[in-house]
Amino acid sequence: PKGAEWQKAVEYWQTLVSDEDAVFDAEVDLDVSKLTPFVTWGTNPGQGVPLAGSVPDPKDFTDTVDRTAAERALEYMGLKAGMPMRDIKVDTVFVGSCTNGRIEDLRVAASVLDGRKISDSVRMLVVPGSARVRLQAEAEGLDKIFLAAGAQWRAAGCSMCLGMNPDQMERGERSASTSNRNFEGRQGKGSRTHLVSPAVAAATAVAGRLAAPSEI
Repeated sequence: PKGAEWQKAVEYWQTLVSDEDAVFDAEVDLDVSKLTPFVTWGTNPGQGVPLAGSVPDPKDFTDTVDRTAAERALEYMGLKAGMPMRDIKVDTVFVGSCTNGRIEDLRVAASVLDGRKISDSVRMLVVPGSARVRLQAEAEGLDKIFLAAGAQWRAAGCSMCLGMNPDQMERGERSASTSNRNFEGRQGKGSRTHLVSPAVAAATAVAGRLAAPSEI
């Protein structure tokens, strides 16, 4: 909705509140000003730590299943416990997928890359989540920012999210990806995937390693 219809909708949505005497199983308050970027170190979306942190030690996991999964993940990812996440270098950066290929995501990534160049050691693919998003991004000039930075601007599609067609990594190569899955072989046989936000992906492309925008 737009205009008066939008305002009417907002007024209605604001009436959808809980009863004053409602009781919940739990209430969680988050101070978003203190939130820091998270990245994955392992082979499932739950294996993540703050970017400012380090690779966890499997010995610190009390659950046997989690400990075994962590050991296997570290072996597959070629990482060692205690390694700072910021020391992890990448070969490829992928911005896209239905998860983080929206116009808002592309705007964020472009704002980080504007006026900068990606590292010579990095290949960066930017793939809009839909044809409509691609057209809007091009109308806003975002494609020019990505191209000027040295990234590839692609047509909408799945691309490296699942290693489609030639958009794959070689065995042992490592990516920072805005997709939502980092299972073994997800982006090519033997590939290693770190899930990141669009902002972190763009900063990583510039730094050549996992990095936050504040670091470049």
